[in-house]
Amino acid sequence: MSATSGAWMLADARATQQLGESFGRHCPWTNDAARSLFLSGELGAGKTTLAAALLAAAGVREPVRSPSYALIEIYGIGSRLAVHVDLYRLRGAAELEQLGLRDYLQPETLLLIEWPEHGEPELPQPDLWLHLAIAEGRVCRPQALSAAGEAWLAAACREIPLSDIG
Repeated sequence: MSATSGAWMLADARATQQLGESFGRHCPWTNDAARSLFLSGELGAGKTTLAAALLAAAGVREPVRSPSYALIEIYGIGSRLAVHVDLYRLRGAAELEQLGLRDYLQPETLLLIEWPEHGEPELPQPDLWLHLAIAEGRVCRPQALSAAGEAWLAAACREIPLSDIG
């Protein structure tokens, strides 16, 4: 699969939330595999804001907590499951194994992983990787890495088109 050219300019926290909501509404849940979305970016780039909005739009009805200290938060969405992971404080592959992420690689499950670069190469390949940056506001550059990721990205782009900013 290929990277997508273009990005979203996110003027403020509300724009970041709107983008997260779009991805939450269009999550390609399936009965055959887990879906995964990675969020990368420097501190303050909007990863947790986007993740919380995505989870709420996907159907999480309880308050979405940042998994910064617990490393993992699990939410039931009817018969589905959302697993929100923050690997910022991860100290190695052994800690990643202790999280038991393999147990969640099941149908009707969404793995939403912040700071995935702290867990590579042990993490499963994501369907979609959103790279957030702070540059004259905030920028989100998407990268689809599977057919499901391409469909997910296409659905979000129909709702909020990418800008040609390079």
